[in-house]
Amino acid sequence: MEPFQIHKGLVYPLNRSNVDTDQIIPKQFLKRIERQGFGQFLFYHWRFDDNGHPRKDFSLNEEKYNGASILLGGENFGCGSSREHAPWAVQDFGFKVIIAPSYADIFKNNCGKNGILAIQVSEEKVHELMKRAENDQYHLTVDLAKQLVFDDTGFEVSFDIPAYSKEMLLNGLDEIGVTLNYEDKISQYELSVGA
Repeated sequence: MEPFQIHKGLVYPLNRSNVDTDQIIPKQFLKRIERQGFGQFLFYHWRFDDNGHPRKDFSLNEEKYNGASILLGGENFGCGSSREHAPWAVQDFGFKVIIAPSYADIFKNNCGKNGILAIQVSEEKVHELMKRAENDQYHLTVDLAKQLVFDDTGFEVSFDIPAYSKEMLLNGLDEIGVTLNYEDKISQYELSVGA
């Protein structure tokens, strides 16, 4: 994983609550075992019609959101089944940060384990950000070390994150990477027990 420290990006507002993992990545696209290639199917039934053509009535298809890397969501984002493919699709599409008032726990944990920063702030703050991002192209800066989200016009909100998750993201480590930091001690233990 790439280390996450400071990210400035274009914001895409998905003003919907209870977005479940089957809406994020529909079940018919779960045939791959590698993490790449899922982004093209993100929000598939919202983005495309029955013939596979982009829908004009779904905002992510608007040109002004091309290249967006910060996703705003409503409450209970990522609910539904615990498929890890959902954060893979979000990340493969190009989103590095999700900001929402609440998340399904498994989805939020899977985001952190896959290098996506899932930030939880109040519904009031998310609503304010939605308005800004719906009106025009809107950029935010996310500083993980300071646990701060801000823009160039004075908006600022802090967020909480568990120390362990923060450390993993800052250093670009997944759980295997964290374990490998102790490789010398693991080898010493294996030698001492004759493994």
